[in-house]
Amino acid sequence: MEMNNKVVLITGGGTGIGRATSLMLAKRGAIVMVNYSRSQTDAEETVRTINTEGGQAAAVQADVSKDKEVREMVETIVRQYGTVDLLVNNASITKHIPMEDLEAVTGEIWDELFDVNVKGMFYCARAVAPHMKKNKQGAIVNVGSIAGQTGLGSSLPYAVSKAAVHGLTKSLARALAPDIRVNCIVPGAVATRWWAGREEQMQRLAPHLLLRHISTPEDIASFICAALEQEAMTGQAITVDSGQTL
Repeated sequence: MEMNNKVVLITGGGTGIGRATSLMLAKRGAIVMVNYSRSQTDAEETVRTINTEGGQAAAVQADVSKDKEVREMVETIVRQYGTVDLLVNNASITKHIPMEDLEAVTGEIWDELFDVNVKGMFYCARAVAPHMKKNKQGAIVNVGSIAGQTGLGSSLPYAVSKAAVHGLTKSLARALAPDIRVNCIVPGAVATRWWAGREEQMQRLAPHLLLRHISTPEDIASFICAALEQEAMTGQAITVDSGQTL
């Protein structure tokens, strides 16, 4: 798929993997909609960087866990740019809870993580799907996690929510075929702000990876771009983890 002048919505697009993807797609000629919920400063800085470098970008606010806000965000984009061609479901949250501490996992934490990490991705996909179907083409990439494959992560609800994202990818691929392709990129450890305060732990992990390299946001972004461009693939979860799960 040619990226030039394609309108792409990236949730959580102002920080980490989302920011790297925003910058990379802009360099490929896409018109980038940088979604944020609370990180307005980061989103606007990302937009300024893209526009200063000759690209096209705008910041759009919405809490992806709120269906009404998602629908309004997409309609705003469509009114201004005509459509949404591509979606990167990147926005996610977590809670750091020891895996064995089951009592610390409250109903509120389950609800919060599933509302953003799973339902939020569904809401965004549902909102953009009619516009992609109207164009007879579109692509969605969900950002999963190896936590959803291994069951081990920053918390038990986070790992389960990412397993749900992997399942959502397959179900959406079936539901939206043949016009819309839906795939999932599954990162391992990535050097983002999620590791803030845990840099020593990250450095201890690196030598145990087969490639002895903690992925950068740019590493993951390049696979997201590739998945958006690949027209012969849907329903797939591609692991990018420097061999962490082997």
